[in-house]
Amino acid sequence: MHTTRTLGTWVIVLAVTGGTLLAAEPSAGNATNRPTPQGARDVVVFAEPRSFAGWPANNGAWTWNDGKEILVGFTKGPFVEQEGHNIGKTDRKNLLARSTDGGMTWSTEEPSNFVGNSAQPVASPGEINFEAPGFAMRVMGNAYHGSTDKAGSFFVSDDKGKSWQGPYRFNGLMEDPNLAGTECTSRTSYLVTGPESCFIFMSARPIDKKVANAPQFLSPWDKSYVAETTDGGKSFHFVSWIAPLSGSFRAVMPAVCRLKDGSIVATLRCNRVERDAKGEAFMAGHVDAYASADNGTTWSFISRVGETGGKEQNGNPPALVALKDGRIACAYGDRRTAQIKARMSSDAGRTWDDERVLRDDFQPGKDHSADLGYPRLVTNHENQLVVTYYWAAKDNPQGHIAATVFEP
Repeated sequence: MHTTRTLGTWVIVLAVTGGTLLAAEPSAGNATNRPTPQGARDVVVFAEPRSFAGWPANNGAWTWNDGKEILVGFTKGPFVEQEGHNIGKTDRKNLLARSTDGGMTWSTEEPSNFVGNSAQPVASPGEINFEAPGFAMRVMGNAYHGSTDKAGSFFVSDDKGKSWQGPYRFNGLMEDPNLAGTECTSRTSYLVTGPESCFIFMSARPIDKKVANAPQFLSPWDKSYVAETTDGGKSFHFVSWIAPLSGSFRAVMPAVCRLKDGSIVATLRCNRVERDAKGEAFMAGHVDAYASADNGTTWSFISRVGETGGKEQNGNPPALVALKDGRIACAYGDRRTAQIKARMSSDAGRTWDDERVLRDDFQPGKDHSADLGYPRLVTNHENQLVVTYYWAAKDNPQGHIAATVFEP
């Protein structure tokens, strides 16, 4: 049973469902029964009692049919309660969850030729139609969820992620002098610009160079950049750095959108080394926004969107989407407060409305860490926002994939 009522500018959807979320089989698409902050509706995308699932931001999200069909990637492995991520080092899989009703219910898929169980990358053959109705791209960086290739690689699909071709190399990209001596740390982020052209928003870090006075887990720094293909993926070239290379901070995992005036906004996961009262270094995490008014050729910092975690919490990446009414929305996990948050901007990311808490019932494990977030954000066919992330709750204490559907 669903009931709806209005609170201010928000439409609150209350869902009443039966059954339990922890079952012998994977749980997917079940709404919770708890009161949710700001009128959001929470849905379980994927959960298994003996499995840990996480990191949609490292995998990707895609939509078709005006957002009625949503596909989200995630990584699954054995649940092992321990310090840090509660996932075993072996038997990991990269899976997909699909919704055909705008994020309310989900099913799980495991493609045969996909990240983690595929052949070594080969040269991209080109002839990719980026505007194909069922197009999707999945980018892999070194050491992230199944990839051990320092040059990075990618998969493509033309049937909405049901089957994939690849992995392919970014032909020519790593030969650019800007990327000399670096390794690819990219996740999936791109903007299609034509049938044969596409911007891919990537990141790289020096292979050997160390950062002075930085915690070991932050060394070396990696920064985000724009790559482009104009010949259907036959070749790729470097376009620009987004955040300045001279800055002593990490700036990765760009989430991007193009606005109606043609400008591009990119939000970045940033980490800076700060020192506590004892002079000990720690990493402070936040989300910064950059903008380009010349189609990605140059970038300028425009705002600090939000804080995502201090001390040893390592922060969280942002998720970004443009709305039909001209606003943009950004979602991120805050490991300081163990919450999923969102902010809206009506001026192309230069200023942001107050934070909206979308989820606040996180249940920490034995090490009391807030291992959460890594969101992806899309709009569905009803102009609602759908944010997917990984979470641990009372009903699902192991890490699982959840979605929150809310009105902008």
